[in-house]
Amino acid sequence: MFRFFRSTENQRLVARLVRESFREHMFGYGAAILSMLVVAGMTAASAWILREITNEFVIDKRVDRVNMIAAAVAGIFILKGLANFVQAYFMSRVGNAIIADRQRKIYDRILAQGIEFYHSTSSSDLITRMTNNAQAARNVLDLIVTSYVRDLVTLLAVIGVMVWQQPVLSLICFVAGPVAIYGVNRSLKRVRKIAKMEFRSLGQIVHVMQETAVGVRVVKSFNLEGAMRKRMYKAVSDVENRANNIATLEAATSPVMETLAGLAIAGAVFVSGFLVLQGGQMPGNIMAFIGALLLAYEPAKRLARVRISLETGIVGVRMMFQLADRPLTLAEKPGARPLQPGPGEIRFEDVGFAYPESLPVFEGFNLTLAAGRMTALVGPSGSGKSTILNLIMRMYDPQDGKVLFDGQDISHATLASLRGKIAYVSQDTFLFAGTVMHNIRLGREGATDAEAMAAAKAANAHDFITGMAKGCLFYTSPSPRY
Repeated sequence: MFRFFRSTENQRLVARLVRESFREHMFGYGAAILSMLVVAGMTAASAWILREITNEFVIDKRVDRVNMIAAAVAGIFILKGLANFVQAYFMSRVGNAIIADRQRKIYDRILAQGIEFYHSTSSSDLITRMTNNAQAARNVLDLIVTSYVRDLVTLLAVIGVMVWQQPVLSLICFVAGPVAIYGVNRSLKRVRKIAKMEFRSLGQIVHVMQETAVGVRVVKSFNLEGAMRKRMYKAVSDVENRANNIATLEAATSPVMETLAGLAIAGAVFVSGFLVLQGGQMPGNIMAFIGALLLAYEPAKRLARVRISLETGIVGVRMMFQLADRPLTLAEKPGARPLQPGPGEIRFEDVGFAYPESLPVFEGFNLTLAAGRMTALVGPSGSGKSTILNLIMRMYDPQDGKVLFDGQDISHATLASLRGKIAYVSQDTFLFAGTVMHNIRLGREGATDAEAMAAAKAANAHDFITGMAKGCLFYTSPSPRY
């Protein structure tokens, strides 16, 4: 586990994740960590009390201590059970909050990007990062907290019991630790590579599904079901195979740990027998030592495997921060102000513009769209009509020159004030999930039913909306509403 954190990039990613998340969820993590410390203490106490049970009941045969020891045993396990509940409760709540926070931040960053970002980034990649990467951030934090607090402290506590009871026997068991760690470390490079490929395959599944849903008419018309099925099956099989490879590598640690633990315990039992039968050792001390050894096995096994899980999760964390840190392709300038009211004249002054890695569309372009008049842009496909509209709405910024709205440079205006002055009807039809009324109101939040219906009538849409087969689903009262 510690070699994982010797990587500078891993240190930076984990430190940033911990810094941002712990600051927001300090109380929840504090309660969970405190509970884990109680669990670790009670685990060590359950091993320690075996010494008292054996010596008091078998050797000294003190009946008067039965009630006290029984009460202590009950108290240990009741307190441990309560602490486990508190730990699980707060870790779950904090984990769910982290997923929600990360998804909100990722979505806000995606929304803030310009159109160029969406042209260069596939929607399937964005969906994968939005869902899987936020979950990966939670998993990494859970692993760090449980490994460093619960498992590590529990292991140290029970090792302390072992050394206190039988320091010589403890040395036998400590030989197995470095061997197990060496065996696990050899798997890590493969895990890192497989995890990256698995994330790409998950994105491919989403991509094929999107193409199927959006382009279903083309798929059906050109009899492409077989080709799409082949692509989807390959993507699903890739994810399955890579998940199986990671599971195999994780499972491979079990026989190593089981074998080494079995040899260590067998050696300890063998030596313990001689110490009790021939060396005069108190059996209670041996029982406490063996109990602590058995209790140390599970946290030691989890710690040995945690690097594989961290390597899998850190891939998603890295992808999440890559998206969060990606520069905005278009943003408001510092000190941007709302556009002032005016008649509505639009003017291009010496505008030069080219799409990324393309030839210039405009060079020294000048155009004036007079206020209060209807202007039509006519020309062949690719002549720049859509580009002019994109520049007016500031979907892109020109490389040279200025676009002016009533004499005001739109690059210095707030995006909300600019786009609030523009009514845009796209040649592509798109409806958001919801009723017709909901879609119309998206154009102006808080619009009344009457205003929304007036807008539909102005767009010559009212008649076909009310004539839809399920038009009644859009009504909210006996009067005709959508």
